[in-house]
Amino acid sequence: MTQVAFHFNVEDRLHHSCRLVRKGIAAGTSLVVTGPWDVLDQFDRALWALSATEFLPHCRASDSDSLVQKSSVLLCESLTGIAARDVLVNLGQTAPDGFEVFPRVIEVVSTDEAERGPARLRWKHYAQAGSELVKHDLGARAAP
Repeated sequence: MTQVAFHFNVEDRLHHSCRLVRKGIAAGTSLVVTGPWDVLDQFDRALWALSATEFLPHCRASDSDSLVQKSSVLLCESLTGIAARDVLVNLGQTAPDGFEVFPRVIEVVSTDEAERGPARLRWKHYAQAGSELVKHDLGARAAP
């Protein structure tokens, strides 16, 4: 069964996702990050800008097979033809087709209401699919 962890009330969705990827790489985890290409382009740039002293190895699914196999993080718009890795990070507005082959999925949701509505629909989709749902409310950390 796939475990789906929702990280709610995140101030900066891309920055938080980069930090999750950094943590995953440090733990030896292989990841796939999926979403629309415009968001993945922004995420790619954010990975490069996260730290001046470290490199977070990543590539696109369209890169050479040898590069894809060597990279800890794979960026792709669709999961079609993508081999499962340890974790899937979804930056899209819908639950990606094929998420079930991943042991863990992470959904990052900002405080923006335009993101929260689709996140509620994804939550329902994952619940109906029988996934184990986990909620991390990052807004609660900021409360006094």
